[in-house]
Order: sequence, then structure tokens, then C-alpha cells
Amino acid sequence: MESENAILALAALAQSTRLDVFRLLVRHEPDGLAAGNVAGLLAVPQNTMSSHLAILTRAGLVSPKRTGRSIVYRANLARFQQVILFMLKDCCDGKPEICAPLIDSLTPCCQPIKRKAKA
Repeated sequence: MESENAILALAALAQSTRLDVFRLLVRHEPDGLAAGNVAGLLAVPQNTMSSHLAILTRAGLVSPKRTGRSIVYRANLARFQQVILFMLKDCCDGKPEICAPLIDSLTPCCQPIKRKAKA
């Protein structure tokens, strides 16, 4: 990832409503949410939400898909991963033990759910 792309993505998330939108869409993966639902859940006027979604789309952090009369937005988790990896790629000047606590703190939130085996 180039610096310009990382700056665009980070700038898009550096506004409270857009950060809320992205986090909401992450919680609704993989189905996504219609633009009107996003606006309603965050109590933001639809025309304002349209602008926020456009900025997030240009930054590559969300992806729109027309479904009938609605546009459903999904978080682009692969792009977000690229941004995070760009930020951490040269972590701690090649001393991974310094970054280990950061990486460990991410692991518990992303553990797969263990399901009981059927008898």
C-alpha cells in the first residue's frame, strides 16, 4: 500500500460519524446494510449519510452494491487490513517482541466460536 492510500483511508476514518459507520458495517458483515438503515441506526439525515458513505467508498473502506432499489454497503475488511498492516509493517524496527502485546490484544476478539460436537 502506498502512503497516499493509507492517508486517504485514515482521513476518512478521522471523523466521528464515518468511524461509527465503518464500525457499524463491520458488525453487520457479511450481509452489510442498506444506506437508509445505516442513516436510521446512526440517526443521521440520509443526504448527510450519503456524503459520508461516498467518502468511505472513495477511500476503499466500504463497498456499495445495488440490490433492487437499495444500495447495500459492506465494510471492506481486506482494505482495512492493508491499512493496518501498512501502519505496522516496520513495527518496532525489526524487534517483534515489542509489538507482540499489540498483536496479542487483537487475538481474543477474533477467535472462532467453538461449537459443541453433535452426539
